[in-house]
Amino acid sequence: MNSNTFRMPAAVLLATGAVVLLTAPPASATGGTPAGGEGKSGAVVLRTGLDVGLLNKTVHVPLKATLNEVSAPAKAEKTALTVTLDGVEGNRPVSVLRADVATSKATADKTKAEAEANLAKARVHVPGLPLLSLIEVEKVTSKAVCEAGKKPVASANVLGTVTALGKKVTLSAGGPTKVEVPGVGMVSLELSSTETTSTKAAAAALRLKVAVNPLNLNVAQVDGEIVLAEAHCESPKGSAPTTKAPEQPDIKTQTGTGTGGTTAGSGTTAGSGGSGSGTADANLAETGGGSLTPYITGGALTLLALGGGALFLTRRGKTQ
Repeated sequence: MNSNTFRMPAAVLLATGAVVLLTAPPASATGGTPAGGEGKSGAVVLRTGLDVGLLNKTVHVPLKATLNEVSAPAKAEKTALTVTLDGVEGNRPVSVLRADVATSKATADKTKAEAEANLAKARVHVPGLPLLSLIEVEKVTSKAVCEAGKKPVASANVLGTVTALGKKVTLSAGGPTKVEVPGVGMVSLELSSTETTSTKAAAAALRLKVAVNPLNLNVAQVDGEIVLAEAHCESPKGSAPTTKAPEQPDIKTQTGTGTGGTTAGSGTTAGSGGSGSGTADANLAETGGGSLTPYITGGALTLLALGGGALFLTRRGKTQ
């Protein structure tokens, strides 16, 4: 079985002994688009932001870890996460999560960004409670889809039974469900939160607020947040529609074989039932030009020459 192992050093705080909550920020969904034109997406199966207080020292150990966190394009399929914390449980590895299925996937291009996370038969533990699961789930999923030109979509589901601190719980969409066990602590579970804007989407199947006091294995308290099955995406800009520039009118020299329509410069429109050649010939007749003009001119000159010659011969005959 695959596993991720992290080693976290102890973080000694100032003499005030103040408890610092180290919580990972939830996936946000705000406006804006990526500058490169491609979409963005990411997913994580489990994210922890916990503060572990130790009994024998004024020490708080941060437990910040993730399982199968990916950013597009990527895919991860690991099912176990162990963390070793100095001074906790004898410096032995702490099994934070064990699952039969734990997958995350993210894809993105210039048309669509998509991410999803899936977790099945999962058990989450925190330091100081090795035998008691903080939470057990049958199946949780989340998905976020951001497609260019469309409204982003986010969905999250919790399927089957959910057990917190050994108690079977019924989750409500109306608000967080609180589970309290005397001598152990309290867990607040928030069911299936989603958020979308015009360009972004985010979903988390389960969000847990943790406040337990094990008083066991040198652990005094554990506070913070755990998120199961988180996915988020950001829409690509997509290719902008190509706008064709208006074509300039192509004005050509008028000919006598038009095909109906407006004659450039004439202001006359041909009728719907006739041929455009009639209009063209009429326009040419108005200006004294036409296809027969050279022949008419030549014939007139010939007749004029013949008439002049006949007149000359007639006058000459009379003088003789």
